[in-house]
Amino acid sequence: MLRVSSIHLSPFVCRLPKPISALLPALIPPSSPLPISHRRTAHSSPIDHHNSLYFTSKFVRFPGMSAPITNLNATASFSTSSSSGAGREILVQHLLVKEDDQKLLLELQKRAAEGEDLSDLAVEHSICPSKEEGGMLGWVTKGQMVPEFEEAAFNAPLNKIVRCRTKFGWHLLQVLSEREESVLAGIQPSELHKKMQDPSFLEEAQLIDVREPDEVAIASLPGFKVLPLRQFGNWGPEVATKFDPEKDTYVMCHHGVRSLQVAQWLQTQGFKRVYNVTGGIHKYAVKVDSSIPTY
Repeated sequence: MLRVSSIHLSPFVCRLPKPISALLPALIPPSSPLPISHRRTAHSSPIDHHNSLYFTSKFVRFPGMSAPITNLNATASFSTSSSSGAGREILVQHLLVKEDDQKLLLELQKRAAEGEDLSDLAVEHSICPSKEEGGMLGWVTKGQMVPEFEEAAFNAPLNKIVRCRTKFGWHLLQVLSEREESVLAGIQPSELHKKMQDPSFLEEAQLIDVREPDEVAIASLPGFKVLPLRQFGNWGPEVATKFDPEKDTYVMCHHGVRSLQVAQWLQTQGFKRVYNVTGGIHKYAVKVDSSIPTY
């Protein structure tokens, strides 16, 4: 099924808007509306969002969820196609022109072949909303795009500009890089508890708690580094230097919603294996360790 975001997002992939507060309408005071630059009007685009994360200005949806989350105290669990760890991801940029505008298509293809940057051509001529970011679609995996675009992109040689047609029109696309597909999955508190009994796990894994300090003061788990989501602006730019993207990373909050947002963002930053603690510390306290206070 095709869904279209109302916030400024690439139509192909689930890249988090910057700042991350744009993901959290419930945390933004009424006097601080989302910037106009983060809004998106309905627009046809060749992305299949059936298993994607997407946002609107009123609520947040997550992979596998059939209804919007309007309460950040709700419990979240999820899985994505990338949790299998198989396959690869590709970094794609493109431009889109109308199906009947083949003269323009051929002209742009010629200009690109002569050395003009596809991103500059996208800004000037593309009818896709991604033109505002130079046609950059970010990292994508199989299953996120309509079949015609997916086939062309995943068979395209690196850096070569190729042409394909979808129901939205003609595309010129370019694969800029590729990497092993990353893992983004949920972990039950009981499973996390078993892992934490092994001393080597606490030494090797990266544990992140995105709750606020006053919450952590009430209930906490050993080994978790506190990175409050409200302070994302302080720690976000340095997260890749303070943590190893190659290591297993576990993210926790109160009920698993805020941590899911951060887990998704970490994946976009190149973290290979990210796990969201399903149900958060509340579920851990209820199902695993009753000595931990609930709030």
